[in-house]
Amino acid sequence: MRRGEIVLSEIPNGKPTGMTGFVFNTRRAPLDDWRVREALITAFNFEYMNDTLTGGRQRRITSYFANSELAMRPGPAEGRVRALLAPFAESLPPGALDGYAPPRGDGTGRNRGNIRKALKLLNAAGWRVAGDGVLRNAEGQPLRLGVLLRQDALLAQVTAYMEIYAQALKRLGIALAIERIDNAQYLARERDFDFDITFMRRSLSGSPGNEQRFYWGSAAAGEPGSRNLAGIRSPAADAMIDAMLRATTREDFTAAVRALDRVLISGRYVIPIHSYAVGRIAHLRNLRYPQDHLPVYGDGIWFLPTVWWYEAEEER
Repeated sequence: MRRGEIVLSEIPNGKPTGMTGFVFNTRRAPLDDWRVREALITAFNFEYMNDTLTGGRQRRITSYFANSELAMRPGPAEGRVRALLAPFAESLPPGALDGYAPPRGDGTGRNRGNIRKALKLLNAAGWRVAGDGVLRNAEGQPLRLGVLLRQDALLAQVTAYMEIYAQALKRLGIALAIERIDNAQYLARERDFDFDITFMRRSLSGSPGNEQRFYWGSAAAGEPGSRNLAGIRSPAADAMIDAMLRATTREDFTAAVRALDRVLISGRYVIPIHSYAVGRIAHLRNLRYPQDHLPVYGDGIWFLPTVWWYEAEEER
């Protein structure tokens, strides 16, 4: 690299970020309460963790279709998107119509402001810190959660996230147990939704379709082995998926997906972490690619090595 023989290239893409993060199993109390989920998301100090674990290089996911034209727009819903969501206004979680973004930490290890906000949300949901420093409900039951992870070397960073997170939750009086199991056990537990929190990655395309019902649809929420890990049962989400599939114009399709995006991100079903919006490749300097005509899907299938070429030194 110092001699210039190896070049570092960053290949951006224009595909939706999808959702990568820690999903809550809303089939279980108290994770069925959006206030508890919002508190847990607020206590997750992404800015500090990202700086510690990746040097701040990774951008955070802000919505399910971020990094694309299908992503919800900041601020209040407008036009066709608002019209689609309006019939469900009474049942929508806060922020769906007015605008929602994942809480930002202050970048410090203590993250005091967000910890205070999280505690207020938990208090509103009926959880208070007892004399022993443990968060308990009115019946005296402590708030204990478990995060289920695979024993996978590729997911070592995920475990590091949770270890830092456990310390933040401890300050709130919440015990977080990290359970790492082998793939066979994990798949069985995931199939039966036997977890409180687990890691989830859902890749989404620029042309979403029927698969959205399996990811977020109510019918899939109680189906063992389904990909609706969060157990989402939202009439609004179901209706937005139906509107997306019925759309006959690009404008109607885009509006329906943006409306679905609002329902999902404001539902607080996942603690979002970093996106994969840039591919990072180290390669010989003689290997070239069309920098002025990058594919929308970045360095995905068929980009490397199909559209690359070798340029000899004498040709440069």
